[in-house]
Amino acid sequence: MRDKLSGKSTSSEHAEQTAIAVLSWLAGEPEMLGRFLSLTGVEPGQMRQAIKNPDFLAGMLDFIVQHEPTLLDFCAATQSQPEDVMAAWRHYTKPGLDSGEY
Repeated sequence: MRDKLSGKSTSSEHAEQTAIAVLSWLAGEPEMLGRFLSLTGVEPGQMRQAIKNPDFLAGMLDFIVQHEPTLLDFCAATQSQPEDVMAAWRHYTKPGLDSGEY
């Protein structure tokens, strides 16, 4: 969805686009995808359904941001900024107890 006044993408749309880019990147990195699937317990055949789940997207983004070398590899491969990935991660991730958001 675009902000009608500024013509800019909303944070929700940007977060979704970033999540899709991460998934596409993971699909092209078999070793990294295998590690992600192993950690999440998701089977390759379940991914089409899983990507519709915001919690899955949060976990996928969490996988990327919690390991800086992986985050930087993704950013280098996609010419993205770490700040954009972090913004998408914050969009999909629920606040933790130490976040001060409760």
